[in-house]
Amino acid sequence: MKKIMFNDRCGLTQAVLEGRKTQTRRIAYTTGRWRDIMVRQDLEGVNKGKACLFGDGRLLAKSAYKLGETIAIAQKYEDLRKDDEFYRLCGKNGMLLECIKYEKGCSNKMFVKADLMPHRIRITNIRIERLQDISEEDCLKEGIWRDDNVGLEGTTYWYHGLANSSFKTAKEAYAALIDKISGKGTWESNAWVFVYDFELIK
Repeated sequence: MKKIMFNDRCGLTQAVLEGRKTQTRRIAYTTGRWRDIMVRQDLEGVNKGKACLFGDGRLLAKSAYKLGETIAIAQKYEDLRKDDEFYRLCGKNGMLLECIKYEKGCSNKMFVKADLMPHRIRITNIRIERLQDISEEDCLKEGIWRDDNVGLEGTTYWYHGLANSSFKTAKEAYAALIDKISGKGTWESNAWVFVYDFELIK
C-alpha cells in the first residue's frame, strides 16, 4: 500500500481527518509549450486507473495514484499514541510496541510504514488542470478556511499556519498556501497539476 503525506504545519493532515479537505493537487508538468494537450485514463496494463497527460502526442506525466486506489495517510507514530487502531495494526504487522520509540517513523512521517497507518483515503476522481484554474469552491476542498464573522472585513479566507494574515478570496489564500508548501513561485508557474478527489475511509 502507498502512503500520502499532507503538510502538518499548515494543518492539512488534520483537515483531511476532519473531512474538510477532500482534494489534493500534485504537480504534473511545469515546462514546455504544447498546442495539443490531452488527458487519457489508462484502462489496462500496469497503469490501469492512472491519468496520463500528453502534449502533442508525447507522454508528459502519469498520475501517482490510480482511480479507486486506497492510500494510507502518513502520520508520525508519536502522533498516534492514543489511537487503538494503530496499536492493533502494530500487533497484526509484527511491530513490537516497545520498539516504536526507536523507529525513525516515531518523529518523522517520511519513514512510517503504510501498513501501520490507521487512517486512509480512497481516490474517487482524477483530472488535470492548470494550477491557477482552481475554483473558489475547490479552494475550500483543499483545506482553506472560510470565516464569515470578521466584523468590518466581511468574509475572509485563511489557512492554519499562516499567522496574522487573511485573504479576500479563497483563491488568494490557496495561492499563498501552495507557495508555502511547494516553494515560492509555484503559483506563478501555473503548472499542470493532477487533481485528486478523495474520500476518507473511517
